[in-house]
Amino acid sequence: MEKSTKFINRVSKIKRLHSPIYGRLTDWFKKGTRLLSAFTFFVVIAPSMVGAEKAWYPLEVDVWNPPFNEERQRDQKVYTPLDKAQKKWRIRVFIPHLKDAYWLGVNYGLIDEARRLGIGLAIYEAGGYDQLAVQRRQIEDSLKEKPDGLIIGAISLDGLNDLVKKAADIGIPVLDLINGLASPDIAARAAVSFWDMGHQVGAYLSRLQKNMGKPLKVAWFPGPQGAGWVAAGDAGFRKAITYGAIEIVATQYGDTGSAAQTKLIEAVLNQHAAELDAIVGTAVTAEATVKILRRRGLADRIKIFSYYYSPGVDRGIRRGGITAAPSDLTVLQARIGVDVMARILEKKDYYKHVAPKVTVIDHNNIRTWDSSTTLAPRGFRPIFSINE
Repeated sequence: MEKSTKFINRVSKIKRLHSPIYGRLTDWFKKGTRLLSAFTFFVVIAPSMVGAEKAWYPLEVDVWNPPFNEERQRDQKVYTPLDKAQKKWRIRVFIPHLKDAYWLGVNYGLIDEARRLGIGLAIYEAGGYDQLAVQRRQIEDSLKEKPDGLIIGAISLDGLNDLVKKAADIGIPVLDLINGLASPDIAARAAVSFWDMGHQVGAYLSRLQKNMGKPLKVAWFPGPQGAGWVAAGDAGFRKAITYGAIEIVATQYGDTGSAAQTKLIEAVLNQHAAELDAIVGTAVTAEATVKILRRRGLADRIKIFSYYYSPGVDRGIRRGGITAAPSDLTVLQARIGVDVMARILEKKDYYKHVAPKVTVIDHNNIRTWDSSTTLAPRGFRPIFSINE
């Protein structure tokens, strides 16, 4: 029995470090299936299977021209990454948390692209959008090690500006990933405009309102106040719904953890359930709302929308509980961020502000779109370093 436990533990370790295919081995072994030879076979062929996966490029992207312009002036380009990095660069990545499965897709994209390029990468998660002090400390500690580059998914739009400047002053480039940094000292940005994300879901709701032929009342949950992506998403959503007869009867800001969003949703429903036609918000908001409306017997009357994508949102749309959500192709944003940083370090041409194009998903196209652009593979677990 002791030997069996050790074997299962070894397989579990492999599962965390490599492809999700290994995860199935643990279940098979526990069921008593004799798969030792099959296990050896999988271990031998796994590297070639990974290499045989469909390439994520060439990819149509938006390139901000000029970079970082707030009017969202963009050119359409085709993105092709490096084949391999020239050396094993040491990159440090900082993300808000992993409570929201959105960031699991980011984690996968970062790790898999670092593996493909052959660079070293370590990821630090702060624990939530209320943990700015933690993210600051993580970055400060990392700067003492003098890594080659930093990639930051920021908790705060301007709360890291001094640290970004400190990094730039000692020759360490900083890439702004997804969330938005107000610092003028960033070297590049790999980030879809969350104004587009909010605007896309607002435009979808406006079209729905016109088709229904009656005014709609909605509750709006933009996310944690103070984050750059939240301010942008809020502005885009509010702009889009001016084209329809839509009234926001409640707006609630909060951390994108399930407990925090559930509390906010319950409070709004206690006050406005009788008049609400739709709930719109973060992916965590949408996921939590599905369960809450079902429990309250309101699932058939109140529609649910998310303004970004996650595995739970994907399931909700497939099952009919969630109406629609835009995807910012999360995995591809992370891949682009890693490649852009490698280009910066190797002094090669790179786009200073680049991102994939936003796609709206609903029941009409969910069966045909490529979810690998956005979601981590099934069974993927967080990995915090590679090639270190």
